[in-house]
Amino acid sequence: MSKQTLKVRTPQFPLYSEVRHLLQVFEGVSQSSIKAMLKSIEEQTGTPRQPVDWTNPKSWIQKRLAGESALLAQRIWQESNNEVNPRHIYGSYLFINNNGLLSDNVFGVYQTTPRGQAFLANDPKLLAEIDDQEGLPHLLRILAGKTSARRRDLLPEWSDFLREHSHFGTQATIRDTLRRRLNNLVERGYVSREGVTYLITKKGLDYAEQFSQADLDQKRDIIRTIKSFNQEQMNKLSSLLAFMQQRDFEFLVLELLESMGYEDIKITKEGGSKGVEVTASIQFGISTVSEVIHVKRYQTSTGRPALDQLREAISRHECFRGTLITLGRFTRECKEAALIAEGLQMKLIDGKHLLMLLSENSIGVTRQAVTLYHIDDEYFSSSKDTSAAPEN
Repeated sequence: MSKQTLKVRTPQFPLYSEVRHLLQVFEGVSQSSIKAMLKSIEEQTGTPRQPVDWTNPKSWIQKRLAGESALLAQRIWQESNNEVNPRHIYGSYLFINNNGLLSDNVFGVYQTTPRGQAFLANDPKLLAEIDDQEGLPHLLRILAGKTSARRRDLLPEWSDFLREHSHFGTQATIRDTLRRRLNNLVERGYVSREGVTYLITKKGLDYAEQFSQADLDQKRDIIRTIKSFNQEQMNKLSSLLAFMQQRDFEFLVLELLESMGYEDIKITKEGGSKGVEVTASIQFGISTVSEVIHVKRYQTSTGRPALDQLREAISRHECFRGTLITLGRFTRECKEAALIAEGLQMKLIDGKHLLMLLSENSIGVTRQAVTLYHIDDEYFSSSKDTSAAPEN
């Protein structure tokens, strides 16, 4: 691997918003003070039986740090409006140094460089340069070839890219580099996230076009066609669920719950054309939890009365929690009531989420993979060692 192709350089890749906060805090601070704070935090690892709780900086800074380290950590927490936890800034620190955003003056104190000023100003040219070095355009290319994807769906192509262009090779590191870069792209609006699935946005497609991708327009058209087709299929599925025979609907519900890991599934109350009531159990950690599931075949809004019915069923069956599923949407009143369920765990799954669960578990839906081939222009443009070429 040549230095020219080395990419994805920063471990613990940060959010750019965090980097901007730290650039302003580190201005006028010595690098030795920052290193001392990071070392003080790293040394306090705790034990499996007595782990260190880093979730509340306001508490642990006073308890675990002293002197300049405590003051610096406090500044990071306060001046970022309680958004940047000093415990997790090592990646940003490396990023700042790797990209020359700060430099030491003759007194050993950090000063913002012209590159740092450009980063603070969101200079498009600098951000494109850094993004390219960190593999973000390639990650957008991978996403552009898919309608939507989970991280596990992106790992094979991302792993291939890292093996060719970086020194990262372990599975744990590969997963971490992917997760952190997806978070960065989501924060900047180039990728959208819904639950555990990711989708490149129009903004992301437009941005990716800057990186000499002549085939991106074709990919955009392919994705648009696939998305339109998939939406038509989901609309058809929703209609089929609403009007299918009751026994067939009950079987579908049982099959879905079984696929999701539920056991001891029993239909306890038939709802006719309006739905079905089911009790089941599921492993939750080391415990087995009993649950009531109500499935309402409403394509319109489902309101508070349906939630009250579920609450009554939880008590009647002496279950620990309940789930309310509808083909349509939930009213605001129903959503608010579910949040304050008087100690009961109550989950709402609307029609869009239900269709996604059926699709992910292949219940009444088959998934077909689409493979797009992309020529590696860099491979063909790079110089090759021809010393071993056979003679004519």
